[in-house]
Amino acid sequence: MTLTSDTPEALGTEVLARARFTELLLLDELRPASLTEVDAAAALQHRVDRKYLIPAASAAQLIPRLAATHHVLDIHGRRTTAYRSTYFDTPRLAAWRAHAQGRRRRWKVRTRLYAEDGLCRMEVKTKDGRGATVKHAHRVPTEAYGRLDPGTEAAAFVDRTLSGRGIDVTGADLTPSAEVCYLRAALADLDAGSRVTVDGVLACHRGGRTATLDPGYVLVETKGAARPAPADRALLALGARPVSISKYLVGLSLLVPGLPDNDIRRLARTRFRTGPRTEPTRTARAGRNTPA
Repeated sequence: MTLTSDTPEALGTEVLARARFTELLLLDELRPASLTEVDAAAALQHRVDRKYLIPAASAAQLIPRLAATHHVLDIHGRRTTAYRSTYFDTPRLAAWRAHAQGRRRRWKVRTRLYAEDGLCRMEVKTKDGRGATVKHAHRVPTEAYGRLDPGTEAAAFVDRTLSGRGIDVTGADLTPSAEVCYLRAALADLDAGSRVTVDGVLACHRGGRTATLDPGYVLVETKGAARPAPADRALLALGARPVSISKYLVGLSLLVPGLPDNDIRRLARTRFRTGPRTEPTRTARAGRNTPA
């Protein structure tokens, strides 16, 4: 099942963006791996994430350096996936504040839609005692994207997961706060069990406003063990340095007036621009389940 914008113009724009992204990153030159192979070797629900906001030209240099050890996720000949993630937060944006303030017990709740594949999951991300990311996921129907309705299995999953991590928040406290959309290429070192993702064409929507990443930049994430992986060393050789950044934090920092100033906002202002939302909202319904 494919979920895309309705108009031919929007579809044409998506196809063009995907083609440019694939060509820029030289993805067709990498060896393919199936989703089953990647999940078996590098599912990484418990991991250390390192993020790099780098010029797209640097990413184009990175990919050939990983070709000997990494495969690219290939789904029926498609080497990128369109992601749509609706984040849920309290009215006072408790999740955003926990991350912006660097609290040990920080968390995120979102529904994530893998658009071309019609796969939708409710996800809860937390930190363990050592600062590693722990991701919990529960599959939900595609039509549940952007929703967290009381009395559902998804709501029970959120309550159970947050409670188990000592976080005093329930699904009933949460409403949609932003939607983040982007294209992702996923690479995996099947022997070492590590992954690299490259995200581009990135935008965060809230109400009628959008924050978009400069098209000349991409967000690279390495996901693996505590020790830096070969991909991290290759990035360092290209002059890249890890940054503390979150798509959700960036979006709200730029789109919500009155939030405290923070390092993420200062970084975002150099690489993101804001403006009216032009992409139509298709999957969220009006009322409680529409990002404010």
